Amino acid sequence: MSFLAHVTLEVADLAAAERFYSDAFGLGPRVRLRTSEAPTSGFRGFTMSITVSQPADVDSFLGSALEAGATALKPAAKSLWGYGGVVQAPDGTIWKVATSSKKNTGPATRKVDDLVLLLGVEDVKASKQFYVGQGLSVAKSFGGKYVEFSSDDASVKLALYKRRGLAKDVGVPEEGSGSHRIVLGGTAGSFTDPDGFAWESASVSSASA
Repeated sequence: MSFLAHVTLEVADLAAAERFYSDAFGLGPRVRLRTSEAPTSGFRGFTMSITVSQPADVDSFLGSALEAGATALKPAAKSLWGYGGVVQAPDGTIWKVATSSKKNTGPATRKVDDLVLLLGVEDVKASKQFYVGQGLSVAKSFGGKYVEFSSDDASVKLALYKRRGLAKDVGVPEEGSGSHRIVLGGTAGSFTDPDGFAWESASVSSASA
Protein backbone atom coordinates (compact mmCIF):
# COMPACT_ATOMS: atom_id res chain seq x y z
CA MET A 1 0.00 0.00 0.00
CA SER A 2 1.26 3.45 -0.92
CA PHE A 3 0.75 6.41 1.40
CA LEU A 4 1.66 10.03 2.03
CA ALA A 5 4.65 10.16 4.40
CA HIS A 6 5.18 13.90 4.67
CA VAL A 7 4.40 17.24 3.03
CA THR A 8 6.88 19.94 2.06
CA LEU A 9 5.64 23.53 2.18
CA GLU A 10 7.41 25.90 -0.17
CA VAL A 11 8.02 29.23 1.56
CA ALA A 12 9.61 32.56 0.66
CA ASP A 13 11.43 32.99 4.00
CA LEU A 14 12.76 29.66 5.24
CA ALA A 15 14.14 30.90 8.57
CA ALA A 16 10.89 32.68 9.45
CA ALA A 17 8.81 29.65 8.50
CA GLU A 18 10.99 27.34 10.59
CA ARG A 19 10.47 29.58 13.62
CA PHE A 20 6.73 29.77 13.06
CA TYR A 21 6.12 26.04 12.70
CA SER A 22 8.35 25.18 15.63
CA ASP A 23 6.53 27.65 17.89
CA ALA A 24 3.02 27.11 16.54
CA PHE A 25 2.63 23.37 16.07
CA GLY A 26 5.88 21.39 16.49
CA LEU A 27 4.82 18.66 14.06
CA GLY A 28 8.26 17.20 13.40
CA PRO A 29 9.36 15.55 10.15
CA ARG A 30 5.85 15.09 8.74
CA VAL A 31 5.88 18.80 7.78
CA ARG A 32 8.97 19.98 5.92
CA LEU A 33 9.98 23.33 4.49
CA ARG A 34 12.00 24.57 1.56
CA THR A 35 12.54 27.87 -0.16
CA SER A 36 10.54 28.78 -3.25
CA GLU A 37 9.68 32.00 -5.02
CA ALA A 38 7.12 30.37 -7.33
CA PRO A 39 4.26 32.83 -7.95
CA THR A 40 0.94 32.07 -6.30
CA SER A 41 -2.18 34.03 -5.47
CA GLY A 42 -5.45 33.44 -3.66
CA PHE A 43 -6.53 29.98 -2.48
CA ARG A 44 -3.75 27.47 -3.09
CA GLY A 45 -6.14 24.52 -3.34
CA PHE A 46 -5.33 22.68 -0.12
CA THR A 47 -5.56 22.89 3.65
CA MET A 48 -3.72 21.20 6.49
CA SER A 49 -5.74 19.90 9.44
CA ILE A 50 -4.70 18.93 12.94
CA THR A 51 -7.18 16.65 14.70
CA VAL A 52 -7.02 16.55 18.49
CA SER A 53 -8.95 14.97 21.36
CA GLN A 54 -10.68 17.89 23.10
CA PRO A 55 -11.52 21.62 22.84
CA ALA A 56 -8.71 22.61 25.22
CA ASP A 57 -6.18 21.09 22.80
CA VAL A 58 -7.72 23.05 19.92
CA ASP A 59 -7.36 26.28 21.90
CA SER A 60 -3.77 25.44 22.77
CA PHE A 61 -2.68 24.91 19.17
CA LEU A 62 -4.63 27.88 17.82
CA GLY A 63 -3.28 30.08 20.60
CA SER A 64 0.33 29.18 19.90
CA ALA A 65 -0.19 29.69 16.17
CA LEU A 66 -1.65 33.16 16.68
CA GLU A 67 1.15 34.08 19.08
CA ALA A 68 3.69 32.94 16.48
CA GLY A 69 2.19 35.22 13.82
CA ALA A 70 -0.76 33.40 12.22
CA THR A 71 -3.92 35.21 11.14
CA ALA A 72 -7.33 34.02 12.35
CA LEU A 73 -9.71 33.02 9.54
CA LYS A 74 -12.35 31.38 11.72
CA PRO A 75 -12.20 31.75 15.52
CA ALA A 76 -12.62 28.53 17.49
CA ALA A 77 -16.28 27.69 17.98
CA LYS A 78 -18.66 24.81 18.59
CA SER A 79 -20.55 23.30 15.66
CA LEU A 80 -22.74 20.30 14.94
CA TRP A 81 -19.65 18.13 14.41
CA GLY A 82 -17.51 19.33 17.32
CA TYR A 83 -15.20 22.27 17.98
CA GLY A 84 -12.54 23.93 15.86
CA GLY A 85 -11.02 27.00 14.25
CA VAL A 86 -8.94 28.04 11.25
CA VAL A 87 -5.78 30.13 10.94
CA GLN A 88 -3.47 31.11 8.10
CA ALA A 89 0.28 30.83 8.61
CA PRO A 90 2.55 33.71 7.56
CA ASP A 91 3.64 31.65 4.53
CA GLY A 92 -0.01 31.46 3.40
CA THR A 93 -0.79 27.85 4.32
CA ILE A 94 -4.26 27.44 5.83
CA TRP A 95 -4.47 25.32 8.99
CA LYS A 96 -7.59 23.94 10.65
CA VAL A 97 -7.45 22.58 14.20
CA ALA A 98 -10.48 20.57 15.30
CA THR A 99 -11.95 17.91 17.55
CA SER A 100 -15.16 15.89 17.38
CA SER A 101 -15.52 16.28 21.15
CA LYS A 102 -17.46 19.19 22.62
CA LYS A 103 -16.27 18.74 26.22
CA ASN A 104 -12.86 18.64 27.84
CA THR A 105 -11.82 15.47 29.64
CA GLY A 106 -8.65 16.86 31.22
CA PRO A 107 -5.93 19.52 30.96
CA ALA A 108 -4.86 20.69 27.52
CA THR A 109 -2.20 18.60 25.77
CA ARG A 110 -0.15 19.03 22.60
CA LYS A 111 -0.99 15.55 21.33
CA VAL A 112 -1.93 15.33 17.66
CA ASP A 113 -4.36 12.51 16.85
CA ASP A 114 -4.19 12.97 13.07
CA LEU A 115 -2.42 15.27 10.65
CA VAL A 116 -4.48 15.56 7.47
CA LEU A 117 -3.78 17.10 4.07
CA LEU A 118 -7.01 17.95 2.26
CA LEU A 119 -6.67 18.54 -1.46
CA GLY A 120 -9.33 20.66 -3.12
CA VAL A 121 -9.96 18.97 -6.46
CA GLU A 122 -12.27 19.59 -9.39
CA ASP A 123 -13.49 15.98 -9.75
CA VAL A 124 -13.31 13.88 -6.59
CA LYS A 125 -14.21 10.61 -8.34
CA ALA A 126 -11.59 11.08 -11.08
CA SER A 127 -8.88 12.03 -8.57
CA LYS A 128 -9.83 9.04 -6.43
CA GLN A 129 -9.34 6.69 -9.38
CA PHE A 130 -6.03 8.33 -10.21
CA TYR A 131 -4.70 7.80 -6.70
CA VAL A 132 -5.94 4.23 -6.53
CA GLY A 133 -3.95 3.70 -9.71
CA GLN A 134 -0.89 5.00 -7.89
CA GLY A 135 -1.29 2.35 -5.20
CA LEU A 136 -3.16 4.27 -2.50
CA SER A 137 -5.91 2.42 -0.63
CA VAL A 138 -9.30 4.05 0.03
CA ALA A 139 -10.32 4.14 3.69
CA LYS A 140 -13.51 6.19 3.34
CA SER A 141 -15.47 7.36 0.32
CA PHE A 142 -18.63 9.43 0.06
CA GLY A 143 -19.38 9.47 -3.66
CA GLY A 144 -18.14 12.58 -5.41
CA LYS A 145 -17.92 14.62 -2.21
CA TYR A 146 -15.10 13.25 -0.08
CA VAL A 147 -12.45 10.53 -0.15
CA GLU A 148 -9.95 9.56 2.54
CA PHE A 149 -7.00 7.25 1.92
CA SER A 150 -5.40 4.79 4.32
CA SER A 151 -2.30 5.82 6.26
CA ASP A 152 -0.20 4.68 9.19
CA ASP A 153 0.28 6.41 12.53
CA ALA A 154 3.53 8.12 11.52
CA SER A 155 2.32 9.47 8.18
CA VAL A 156 0.04 12.24 6.92
CA LYS A 157 -3.54 11.31 6.15
CA LEU A 158 -4.56 12.30 2.60
CA ALA A 159 -8.13 13.30 1.74
CA LEU A 160 -9.90 14.74 -1.30
CA TYR A 161 -12.65 17.34 -1.20
CA LYS A 162 -14.30 19.56 -3.81
CA ARG A 163 -12.21 22.72 -4.20
CA ARG A 164 -15.20 25.02 -3.76
CA GLY A 165 -16.37 23.21 -0.63
CA LEU A 166 -12.91 23.21 0.90
CA ALA A 167 -12.50 26.95 0.40
CA LYS A 168 -15.93 27.56 1.91
CA ASP A 169 -15.12 25.37 4.90
CA VAL A 170 -12.09 27.48 5.85
CA GLY A 171 -13.71 30.81 5.00
CA VAL A 172 -11.79 31.97 1.91
CA PRO A 173 -12.76 32.64 -1.74
CA GLU A 174 -12.12 29.66 -4.00
CA GLU A 175 -10.28 31.66 -6.64
CA GLY A 176 -6.54 31.15 -6.87
CA SER A 177 -3.80 30.74 -9.43
CA GLY A 178 -0.13 29.88 -9.78
CA SER A 179 1.82 27.33 -7.78
CA HIS A 180 0.21 25.24 -5.03
CA ARG A 181 3.48 25.80 -3.11
CA ILE A 182 3.34 22.27 -1.67
CA VAL A 183 5.06 19.00 -2.58
CA LEU A 184 3.76 15.65 -1.35
CA GLY A 185 6.34 13.09 -0.24
CA GLY A 186 5.00 9.59 -0.69
CA THR A 187 5.94 5.97 -1.21
CA ALA A 188 4.38 5.84 -4.69
CA GLY A 189 7.22 7.74 -6.38
CA SER A 190 7.21 10.96 -8.39
CA PHE A 191 4.21 12.15 -10.41
CA THR A 192 1.77 15.04 -10.77
CA ASP A 193 -1.93 14.51 -10.10
CA PRO A 194 -4.84 15.80 -12.27
CA ASP A 195 -5.04 19.05 -10.24
CA GLY A 196 -1.36 19.85 -10.51
CA PHE A 197 -0.21 18.63 -7.09
CA ALA A 198 3.34 17.29 -7.35
CA TRP A 199 4.58 14.17 -5.58
CA GLU A 200 8.15 13.09 -4.96
CA SER A 201 9.74 10.06 -3.32
CA ALA A 202 9.46 10.14 0.46
CA SER A 203 13.19 9.47 0.62
CA VAL A 204 13.94 12.98 -0.72
CA SER A 205 15.33 14.97 2.20
CA SER A 206 14.09 18.42 3.24
CA ALA A 207 14.30 20.64 6.27
CA SER A 208 11.71 19.74 8.89
CA ALA A 209 9.38 22.03 10.80
